[in-house]
Amino acid sequence: MPTQSLVFLGAPASGKGTQGRRLAEFGGFSYLSTGGLLRTALREGTALGKEARPFLDRGEYVPDEVMLPMVIEWLGALKGAAILDGFPRTLAQAEALDTAYLEMGHPLPHSVFLDVPDEELRRRVTGRLECVSCHWVTSRGAFEVCSKCGGKMAPRADDEVVRFENRLNEFERLTFPLVRFYEERGRLTLIEALGSPEDIHTELRLKILL
Repeated sequence: MPTQSLVFLGAPASGKGTQGRRLAEFGGFSYLSTGGLLRTALREGTALGKEARPFLDRGEYVPDEVMLPMVIEWLGALKGAAILDGFPRTLAQAEALDTAYLEMGHPLPHSVFLDVPDEELRRRVTGRLECVSCHWVTSRGAFEVCSKCGGKMAPRADDEVVRFENRLNEFERLTFPLVRFYEERGRLTLIEALGSPEDIHTELRLKILL
């Protein structure tokens, strides 16, 4: 069982969900997608969903006071390492995450940055579908039902053009500085995520797990 958690960094449509889930299954990590949790909360009308909806409707990130308690509570219930997809998104969240790991007596997380040019991100986002049940992501035309759980595949609301451009701008403003944060601390692995999903998964296994 792995002992060091991984933070997956990358712009929207960079492949964090696809690659994070595949590596979690292969390497025995727990897996947290904050985006998946939020979309489930929206669909079910929970208190978190109602609080987060105005931000998500504008294509903005949900503020720290909403996300931090949820993520840290989830981490505290784990035994072993996790892959975090979609958290942290800001420097304040990264610092709070490090503090939480230190307080729990766990190794500080390592980060993986999936680097993809903006034009490729825009191409990808027009052609992807997500399972409404388990949040598995695939391309249009690949499956009518989820190959993982049999659930319905549908476009993501936050992939609509205006929302996507807002999310990309938010990533560049708030999240991209995290690359420097982890790099300066010697806890960053950069992956040029332009190959096939299989090739990228193989590179991750070679660079992260070996």
